[in-house]
Amino acid sequence: MTTPSEPTLGRPQRLHWAWVVAAVAFVTLVGAAAFRSVPGVLIEPLHDEFGWSHGLIGSAVSLNLMLFGLISPFAAALMDRFGVRPVVTFALLMVAVGSGLTVFMTEPWQLVLCWGLLVGIGTGSMSMAFVATITSRWFVARRGLVSGILTAGNATGQLIFLPVVAWLATHHGWRTAALLAAAAALAVVPLVLLLLRNHPADLGLQAFGATEADPGPPPHQHVGSSAGRALSVLRDAARSRTFWLLAGGFAICGMTTNGLIATHFVPAAHDHGMPATTAASLLAVVGIFDVVGTIASGWLTDKVDPRLLLVGYYVLRGVGLMVLPALMSPHVEPSMWVFIIVYGLDWVATVPPTVALCREWFGAADGPIVFGWVFASHQVGAAIAATGAGVVRDLTGGYDPAFYAAAALCALAALMSYAIRRTPQPAVARPTAGVM
Repeated sequence: MTTPSEPTLGRPQRLHWAWVVAAVAFVTLVGAAAFRSVPGVLIEPLHDEFGWSHGLIGSAVSLNLMLFGLISPFAAALMDRFGVRPVVTFALLMVAVGSGLTVFMTEPWQLVLCWGLLVGIGTGSMSMAFVATITSRWFVARRGLVSGILTAGNATGQLIFLPVVAWLATHHGWRTAALLAAAAALAVVPLVLLLLRNHPADLGLQAFGATEADPGPPPHQHVGSSAGRALSVLRDAARSRTFWLLAGGFAICGMTTNGLIATHFVPAAHDHGMPATTAASLLAVVGIFDVVGTIASGWLTDKVDPRLLLVGYYVLRGVGLMVLPALMSPHVEPSMWVFIIVYGLDWVATVPPTVALCREWFGAADGPIVFGWVFASHQVGAAIAATGAGVVRDLTGGYDPAFYAAAALCALAALMSYAIRRTPQPAVARPTAGVM
């Protein structure tokens, strides 16, 4: 490994600035996750106060989840054009505004505007495409590990805020919980402004672990439309069979995590007599093991065929969903702990191998934007599941059919992942459009 060049100040640095950027990105994702932890906890309080149905509340969550994904590729292109720092700052402010304004809502359309539109745009601007951008620009060595750590930032946010949000909603009302989420997003803004940098070249550095064979992507030339670039990358990627296999599998990933479990686990457990605070604490434990599982997945992605990792993750998740209805009860039995631990380890372990495959197939420059589109499919799937599971609950009085359907979809995702072919091109080269 060649030694990266030193900053223009000429002073030796023991710690490469890439790790500072990664740390700020991690904290940023934790702050953004504060509001991401709110929806599942507040479904019942909003239903009790306003009389809104689970399906109606779920539709606002669906818009949030869909924008969380659909904004992602455009945000990646905006980061290329204007820099990471202004885009992330804007995103955090949008989350804070949307979260804060929810305390004044009295009508369903206001829920959709604040919880769905504003927060969806904000969180979508610093979603998983943000992770792909940071790892692609700042790291050559340890890319998989760093992508795992940053992805775990969302789980850490859930771990920190979910029990707090549940306790506040129970003892002080849901408005206090929403204000806490707004404050958490605002608290991260100073760190972003002071420490986050767009590209190693801004400090006279090379990416961490850069070599002559793989120096990392050069700074992007700020020309043309960001939206146009995002769409042109999608057009080229859509000619590849690999893109559709990745997008299809990741849509199912979104259905079975953000859409179903994160949004509906608490009310589903409550239907079986479990207190909401207890169910929320179980989701927080999912967050604990998600950190472990995602970091381990990043480490494995540097060493194991990422396609096989995806197959294993989806099979394991499907088994868990198949048995979940039988585990629901008023009390937390040992079998439920097994589900929580296993599901936590598997929660977003899919992200590092998916990022690696996007980079491998579509190159260092376009890979983050392609992953943004793949992640958009993740959130479309999450949105469908958030609304669909709520409708299933309204029509049948329970969530069991939704859990069984999700388990079957996981088997399909495993087959799609196995069908991805390994590209013979090196990771730094972009395959010709239409290569399968």
